[in-house]
Amino acid sequence: MGLFENLTFPQALLAVVGLYIAWTLLARPAVAKSPLNNIPGPASPSFLTGNIDQLMGRHSLDWRVGLRHEFGRTNTLHGLYNQYWLFTHDPKALQSILGKDQDSYEEATLDMRIMLGPGLFGTDGERHRRQRKMLNPIFSIKHLRNMTPLFYEIIHKTRDAVMTRVKAGTHEGSAPSVELDMLSWAGRTTLEIIGRAGLGHSFDPLVEDESDEFAKTVKDFFPQMHKTAVPRTLLPYVANIGSATFRRRMLELISTPSIKRMVEITDIFHARSMLIFNEKKEALARGDDALKHQIGEGRDIMSILLKANMYASAEDKLPDEDIVGQVSTMILAGMDTTANSIARLLQLLAENPHVQERLRAEILAAVEAESQNEMLDYDPLMSLPYLDAVCRETLRVYPGAQLAYRDATRDAVLPLATPVRGHNGELISAIVVPKDTRIIIDMLSCNVDTALWGPDATEWRPERWLEGSVPKTVEEARLPAVYSHMMTFLGGNRACIGFNFAQLEMKAFLFVLLQWFKFEPTGAPIVWNFASVEYPTVGPESIVPELPLKVSLVCP
Repeated sequence: MGLFENLTFPQALLAVVGLYIAWTLLARPAVAKSPLNNIPGPASPSFLTGNIDQLMGRHSLDWRVGLRHEFGRTNTLHGLYNQYWLFTHDPKALQSILGKDQDSYEEATLDMRIMLGPGLFGTDGERHRRQRKMLNPIFSIKHLRNMTPLFYEIIHKTRDAVMTRVKAGTHEGSAPSVELDMLSWAGRTTLEIIGRAGLGHSFDPLVEDESDEFAKTVKDFFPQMHKTAVPRTLLPYVANIGSATFRRRMLELISTPSIKRMVEITDIFHARSMLIFNEKKEALARGDDALKHQIGEGRDIMSILLKANMYASAEDKLPDEDIVGQVSTMILAGMDTTANSIARLLQLLAENPHVQERLRAEILAAVEAESQNEMLDYDPLMSLPYLDAVCRETLRVYPGAQLAYRDATRDAVLPLATPVRGHNGELISAIVVPKDTRIIIDMLSCNVDTALWGPDATEWRPERWLEGSVPKTVEEARLPAVYSHMMTFLGGNRACIGFNFAQLEMKAFLFVLLQWFKFEPTGAPIVWNFASVEYPTVGPESIVPELPLKVSLVCP
């Protein structure tokens, strides 16, 4: 993944932009020594792109683990034109960044605002606060209790579709089994759940062998976003040059294939989001009866949001573009992140049959004891101890998003729980962070920090959640986490608003499918690729997201 790939002549226009950026970024370092000079970190292999390719390569996990072992919890990296970045999973630093000093560290939202519109991913400050205030009640556990039957209805369609394919793939005299891409089925299911429960819109009847083009577009978002990681670092410097029409024309002239695909995906997202928004707004204008005849019957997140916005005070009311932005945001966040976590769960269960059998036994016992039509209500489902342990451990060891990004909005001082030994030999317990410094939070390393979680921290061992409370070292670290002392869903004012929604999807999916199906590896080499949300492929060279598993009936 490089900054330049197969440039045509018009793309030489990037050189003009590059000169401007180089001057902007290099002028200040030329006249003032950065206080980050004294913080150790890996050498930069490129003056132009620093460590970006190493950090964000598809197979960069080993490199990032190496940073953890060589430098500990905090080190510097080199960004574009060798700017200093900070890379940390230090608990005290995270308390500052995501907690008490979070106003000094803003999430970089410009690229998401350009690609998805001004939804939760693309706004900050007061605008973001207003959006969360409006959305928080809709993602509450109270609302999820009411939506649980809809989750089951959709997952039962997936079960029926998988059942049909398993039986169709059976050869005479053999046990019913078939090889299926379970990443695809997980993605189609989560897209339909967020469609119907979130937007009151059906994307996929879950009948055909393959998803439609829109689902494929959603699935392609994060891989393509990853391919454009370096060019996207230029956005703060070019986003306001000329009119929107001029910028669009320049983008068409100088785009690489990956950027062109990202633009295409953005256009598709916007068109579908506008369609859904206009449908909902027209139904709302016709009254509650019209909403009740739509998918979701007026109980979906978008219908409730639009109604709440109608009656909101002037200071809390959201403009239409903010609500349209929520559509794209919910589609993306609701499908890929949860689907890939479900895929990881299924792979782990296939590779650990003793865990799969124990989990199935717990589920079948719960079905026999208290289920209605093979379903559990929200509270008993979420309380199944081994199901909860398996999901928690997967989210801890394999968070879908492994890195988070913040930019210092002012000069700040970042405290450390674990001091850093500077190049000059000084032991540093607080780092001076200049304004505009990019800080990268290593969520994965925090989740598997052996000083917190013990010597087996990197092992996937669900039983640890059944052995009592978390280690005292985890509690004493006081991580600013919204979920179970882990950074998977972050914390602070930009914590994942839908983490309870995602947990319900994961648990309901496993609860239904494990009653009927057994999952086994196919022997294909599954490789997980780094991106904004990790995704699996068959082998390290493939770019096609997929997870083939052997699926058979529990009781043929």
